Order: sequence, then structure tokens, then C-alpha cells
Amino acid sequence: MSFINNWLRNDIQDLDAYHVPQSHGMVKLDAMESPFPLPDAMIGQYLAYLADTELNRYPTPGAHELKQTLHDLMDIPEQFDILLGNGSDELIQLLALACETGDTILSIEPSFVMYDIVAKFTRLNYKSVELDNNFEINLSSTIDTIEASNPKLIFIAYPNNPTGNAFKREHIITIIGTAKNSLVVLDEAYYAYAEDSFLTEIENFSNLVLLRTVSKIGFAGLRLGLLIGSKDTVEQLDKLRLPYNINTLTQVSANFLLQEKGEIQKNANTIKVQRSELVKSLSQIEGLLVYPSQANFVLFKAPRADKLFEDLKYNGILIKNLSSSPRLTSCLRVTVGSKEQNQQFIKAVNNFYGQQ
Repeated sequence: MSFINNWLRNDIQDLDAYHVPQSHGMVKLDAMESPFPLPDAMIGQYLAYLADTELNRYPTPGAHELKQTLHDLMDIPEQFDILLGNGSDELIQLLALACETGDTILSIEPSFVMYDIVAKFTRLNYKSVELDNNFEINLSSTIDTIEASNPKLIFIAYPNNPTGNAFKREHIITIIGTAKNSLVVLDEAYYAYAEDSFLTEIENFSNLVLLRTVSKIGFAGLRLGLLIGSKDTVEQLDKLRLPYNINTLTQVSANFLLQEKGEIQKNANTIKVQRSELVKSLSQIEGLLVYPSQANFVLFKAPRADKLFEDLKYNGILIKNLSSSPRLTSCLRVTVGSKEQNQQFIKAVNNFYGQQ
């Protein structure tokens, strides 16, 4: 047995590494990224903006200028504060580190896998409550589980990943109000494509924080996530943040690129239009069951899902195969791409099923 096998925790050895498939040269519709590159007209300005960056110095520790840019971009009220992380993943882990040994993280299933994975990393208990057959929150079961397990953290993705739906607002309000001993974390990664947000509810519930990210609005390469909460909540959680966690290039790039609020909103609106067209086209293919979405992706159930996934990959189109996941049998998830990418995807699906 090798040194690392003797040295590493057994539960870590038993985990599977998070797999990211090769995508070079493919139409990449598997990771909820934006299809819009930086406009040519902005590239020169962006490079000039980077030219004065002092890479010999540590990053600005508080990233105050970037925080103000995010306040303006996302219309975050000034009475709320922001904690920045390397994507939402770091912030999920930071919240777990705030817990004590033996505490419980609770979420719904199916949902974002990192809630469960981070619980395992940090040796916390993980409990899940299954969604109903329509992927809606089972409120009575959720409340019963909260009362029985007294979770320290409750994660709810809104809209949910991978199902795409936004849960009933009154159900979430009931959960926040019931779980008075829990920090309720609403993960609004897809806020730009949703019809609703819980941003203003932070003022009404001291146990509520939101997570957001710039990854889904066009800047996945920056790896920048944010937690939004009351000033006293963020002040305490900031003690867990490693110093200089947001590197200089991310800070400078984000502060320049995220000033383009109009361009970002325009692209988000385009994605919503393309999402409607994609849902319509998929719904017209015999045998497919398409689920409603308020995110920048669409979940659908397909006959011979594994073979369809492989056929798409063979034809240079990469989507996400979820068919082996519990509750997602025969389900695939496709990111909303550009109009041309979506048409290429639909044509390939039609060809697979022999439809024109």
C-alpha cells in the first residue's frame, strides 16, 4: 500500500473525484456557462485596464471596489454586506467550517452535489429530503426533518440545479421561519434567469443569507462567488476567509467587466428567449419529457438517454448525463447556448430519434 493510502482519511479515499469531461473542439452545453465571449470592442480596453496591475503585490485584502461593483450590478441594498469567495464552492466550504463536529447540513434531493461533498470533506452529517414527483419541495417532510435533526445549515438552490425549477416562495418562507436555529442558505446562482429573488428577505430574517456567482452570467473563468447577508453576519463569517483569497487578476478583471451592466442584462435576456425556444423545440420531439426551467439550462427525460448522450458526444455536442443519478433516471441536462448552438443540438436530437 502506498504512503498516501496509509496517510489519507479512509472516507476521502472512498470518494470519487469531481469529474470534468474533455470538451476541446466540442459544442459545450454541459456546464451552464454563458455562450457569449467578450465583445471584440472591449478586448483592447480590457487589456489596457490590466496593464497597470501590480502582480508583485498581494491582492487588495478587502476588495472594496469590487464589492461596490457587485452591489451596483446586482442591485444589492447598501445595508447588506458581501463576502467574496473563489466561486460559490469556497463559500459553501467556509460555511461548513463554521459548524461544530457532529453538526448537520440539510438540503433537498436532487440538488447541487457540492452540499453533500463539502459535508463529507468537513466531517459533518448530511441529511436530504426528497423532492416530490414534480421536483417541488415536500413541505411537511422538510419541516419534520428540520425539527428532528436540528440542522446547523440548510442549503436550498433557487432555482434548483439540476431540475431548473424555482420552488414555491411560501414554502421557502415557511422553512426559514421554522428553522430558527439554522442558517438558511439560498443559492441563487441562476438569479439572472429567474422570475424572483429572496434578496430583500435578508432584512426580515436574521438566519438568511444568499449565495450568488458571476459564473452563470458570462464570467465562469473568474471563479468569483459572493455571499450576501446582514453586516453582522458577514463580519463574523469573514473571520473564516483565508487572507487574499480573491487574486489580483480576478479582482481587476471583475471590476472592469462587471461594470457592463447593460451588456450583462442584454445577454441574460437573450438566454431567456433562447431557453423558451429550446423548451419549445424539445417538447415537439416525440417521447421527450421537458421540465420547466428558470435557469440557463433545461432538464429533460429521454428514451435511450445514455445512447442519445453518446450520440451527441460523437457528433461534437457535450451535454450532462444525469441518468444514473437517483430520481433522475433517463434524464439529461442541456445548457442554453447561442441560437446556432441550440439549433445544432436540436437537429442532432431529431436525427437520433429519426425525426425531421
